[in-house]
Amino acid sequence: MTRTTLSLAKTLLNTILAVFVLLTAAASAQTFTVIQNFNGTDGAAPEDTLTQGVDGNFYASATDGGTQELANGTAFKMSPSGAITTLYSFCDDDTCTDGCNPSAGLLQATNTGIYGTTRGCGLYGGGTIYKVGPAPGMTTIYNFCALTNCDDGSFPNSLIQGSDGNFYATTLGGGTHSAPSQGGTVYKMTPAGVLTTLYNFRSQPNCADGDQPGALVQATDGNFYGLTTIGGSLGAGSFFKITSHGVFTSLYGFCALGNCADGREPGGIIQAADGDFYGTSAIGGNLNCKEVGCGVIFKITSAGVLTSLYIFCNTTGCPDGAGPAGMVQGTDGNFYGVTGAGGSHNAGTIFQMTPAGVLTTLHNFTVAEGLTPVGLMQATNGNFYGTAMFEGLYGDGTIYRLSMGLPAFAKTVPTLGRVGSSILILGNNLIGTTRVKFNGTAAAFTVISASAIRTTVPTGATTGSVQVTTPTGTLTSNVVFTVN
Repeated sequence: MTRTTLSLAKTLLNTILAVFVLLTAAASAQTFTVIQNFNGTDGAAPEDTLTQGVDGNFYASATDGGTQELANGTAFKMSPSGAITTLYSFCDDDTCTDGCNPSAGLLQATNTGIYGTTRGCGLYGGGTIYKVGPAPGMTTIYNFCALTNCDDGSFPNSLIQGSDGNFYATTLGGGTHSAPSQGGTVYKMTPAGVLTTLYNFRSQPNCADGDQPGALVQATDGNFYGLTTIGGSLGAGSFFKITSHGVFTSLYGFCALGNCADGREPGGIIQAADGDFYGTSAIGGNLNCKEVGCGVIFKITSAGVLTSLYIFCNTTGCPDGAGPAGMVQGTDGNFYGVTGAGGSHNAGTIFQMTPAGVLTTLHNFTVAEGLTPVGLMQATNGNFYGTAMFEGLYGDGTIYRLSMGLPAFAKTVPTLGRVGSSILILGNNLIGTTRVKFNGTAAAFTVISASAIRTTVPTGATTGSVQVTTPTGTLTSNVVFTVN
């Protein structure tokens, strides 16, 4: 063997060893753990993602279960180790005036309150908005269908807090152009419960503006964006924009690509670091999945230009999963999400996808770990947490943790605001923090717990990362804070 050949062989061997070490490190860093099995009394069928609170606990709701006779759901908090505390069990009497079947994610508001919605019941049968936590107990903020024919909307979705401090959300049904179970609205509400309807769906001929909207996101341009499950120009759902004053624009109608390669009946969306929106459609993607199964991951611009990034279930048995149910962008720049079905045990999967659409299955659920996973969030400790609606040890669903070895970070609530706005910063081990900076501009702050800081967007601040200097190091916000 010549010296040149030997050198090349050593180089190749070193490269192989380096790749092996990286793959081994990645594999060892990836850890999946079930941390809670619901037993019915503490809730059943958790249907949405967890929310991190200012006390470091996680907050969520379960659609069913609880200690009341009718078992119509719970709001709960969970410690990072998985200990559950029930904050409220819904439907406290036969009339269910307190609401029933909460099925949307909870909101950590800047006033430190935790807010949520129930899909049904309440004083008028259209669902409620409520406040819970951190101490047990519940206060109803608003009852839907208070107006004739549910003109104020019915069956509310998840709340978000806008940069102006108001809450913004949609209802699946109601409004001035439809029955309580159809149509839907976009509304804003003050934290005190004063509600203003911004838009009524089914306002355009043939429901071209959409029908049955999902949750909203506020983008860096200050506008709100969302999806409708059905309706739109082709009847398969739509992507829309609406301003805080109610100016509405339809941007895209789904099933516009051949064989519905863009999907149909889209779910939630997020705005990624590149400024575009990424989302999923639970069904569609190819001819065999036009009505059921499969699903699509797509990217869409604020102008409504859509790119289909990944189509599930193109192989017999759906080893990559089927029915994606929302995503989150991790601090490594990749997207993480779940499928409600498919995988090696047909119980759903957790996947990772690069911005270019390269998908890797990270975990295949078994029935013992939970069936029908429904969403992921990344906590400030770097780990991902999610829920599965069914099965597990007692058959009532699970909560799990996925560690990818990603570092801790800071999270601002909300992620955009004006100079002078009050902002929460969530994190870990914040006691003793010495400095907070908005893209390099120092801000006054108060540490309110080991997991939260209250600050104000300082004069001179510009759009960029938020840095928090703690006794153990500097935390950087997981997304850029937009000064608007």
